[in-house]
Amino acid sequence: MNTIVAFILMFGLLVFVHEFGHFIFAKRAGMLVREFAIGFGPKIFSVKKGETLYTIRILPMGGYVRVAGEDPEIVDLKPGQHIGLIFNQDNKVQKIVINHKAKYPQAHVIEVERADLDHELIIIGSLVGEEDLKTYHVAENADYIMDEVATQIAPYNRQFASKTKRQRAMQLFAGPLMNFVLTAVLFFFMGSIQGIPVDEAILGEIQPNSPADIAGFQSGDEVISVQGKSISQWSEFQQFIRENPEQELLMTVNRSGQQIEITVTPGANEEGELTIGRIGVLPYIEKSPLRAVPYSIKQTYEWSKLIVINVGMLVSGQFSLDMLGGPVAIYDVTDQMVQSGFWTLIHWTAALSVNLGVINLLPLPALDGGRLLFI
Repeated sequence: MNTIVAFILMFGLLVFVHEFGHFIFAKRAGMLVREFAIGFGPKIFSVKKGETLYTIRILPMGGYVRVAGEDPEIVDLKPGQHIGLIFNQDNKVQKIVINHKAKYPQAHVIEVERADLDHELIIIGSLVGEEDLKTYHVAENADYIMDEVATQIAPYNRQFASKTKRQRAMQLFAGPLMNFVLTAVLFFFMGSIQGIPVDEAILGEIQPNSPADIAGFQSGDEVISVQGKSISQWSEFQQFIRENPEQELLMTVNRSGQQIEITVTPGANEEGELTIGRIGVLPYIEKSPLRAVPYSIKQTYEWSKLIVINVGMLVSGQFSLDMLGGPVAIYDVTDQMVQSGFWTLIHWTAALSVNLGVINLLPLPALDGGRLLFI
């Protein structure tokens, strides 16, 4: 049950953040957002706030933001058609009743001569049984009612196609962008709470009864040199250890301002076909929100680069489609992450978020990247 809940919440967060990017940039550009949906299939919850319908649907694997003009607008008033008009306090048409007009006794029934609900926002017609034509001005937020269901009209200036190339591009790019932002936020959260390994060769946690523990190393020791070779970065220190299994190494460390020489022999560990050295020590962890900012940006960049490389390998045939996992594989990995603990699950969520951002920018018709090509 914990895995199911974690899976739904994780995917819900990823989809919500992605679609919120599309939503907020559509609103900023003045587009009419008809629906903000999390999931696909039948609705299990819906509420309308303002001019947008917010829905949660039964299948959590995705979502969408429905912007006016992305699909053909269905308002089409033809000459000779009988419709009902209901007016607001400014004497503008607020509701256009298409059928079942008898259920709206307050509606003025007219015969349409001409209508323009895109630009002029007018309906020209005459009351049924009369010949005098009259021009009726339509409110920008008027509803047309079909089968007793009200849908707001979308004047051209509220439609996707009416906006500048920059506004349309940003509305499409904003979904993946928000996934990158979420990834950075999650890595910042992890870096601030869990801490960040420092770049310097400073020792952190030392495993009991390990070669480092037996040799006398202490947490906080800064390695200055190994076998007389100057060391400044953890990566240099780590490489030296890995390349010298079962070889006695003389190290100089800085401990509270004093330089101390310590001899240690890395244990031999099998890693595939290689034998590598290990002494049982982790890098020093520093908890600092200031360091977490560049750390989160770097991690987001590195993950993005890794996914782009993998996509390139897939396209070039170096990576098999059989190695890709669908929802079932993602669920299985999520189950493993849940068993491993909260922070492992957060790390997995960050990885999936950046993955969703990169994949959606691919130039494929069904993805944001494909739509960006035709702006």
